[in-house]
Amino acid sequence: MKIGEKLKRLRQANSLTQEELANRAYLTKGFISQLERDQTSPSIATLKDILDVLGVSLADFFRDLPQDRVVYPQSARITTSNSTTACRVEVLVPDAQNRMMDPVLVTLAGGAALPPQEPHEGEEFGIVLKGAVSLRLDNSTFRVKQSECFYFRSDREHAVVNLGKQEVRILWVVTPPIFG
Repeated sequence: MKIGEKLKRLRQANSLTQEELANRAYLTKGFISQLERDQTSPSIATLKDILDVLGVSLADFFRDLPQDRVVYPQSARITTSNSTTACRVEVLVPDAQNRMMDPVLVTLAGGAALPPQEPHEGEEFGIVLKGAVSLRLDNSTFRVKQSECFYFRSDREHAVVNLGKQEVRILWVVTPPIFG
């Protein structure tokens, strides 16, 4: 394990310079610099002194926390299709239940519509990547063209219809997650 990078991140997260950390831990700036570049190793007692300044226990420092996944290849997507509505929804980030947002790619065939959604908690954002849609929020209707986006609270009944004969694609983000 390279502790230097981890120490540097913790120091920066605490808004400390190398010199400030060194002074508070009764060390030299040069020693802290060498530690952060993994050019030297501290004793357990010295590492504990540094971690005390940074507000982290030895156990927490060495605990390997799983890294959140950052990149999701196309093969990780979950696709659902509905032949009666000529609609395809691709869940772009699986396990969105553990996250605050739920991004999906919605594809509607010409003239197709998403079933109306009952009001629910949250907010929704979308950008029309291809085509144009009619967005209905309660009794109001909005035309959203390619490259335009929409944003609304989900506490209103809402529905989307493809206005044209060509396929429509919408990048849609919902919070909290509902697709999943």
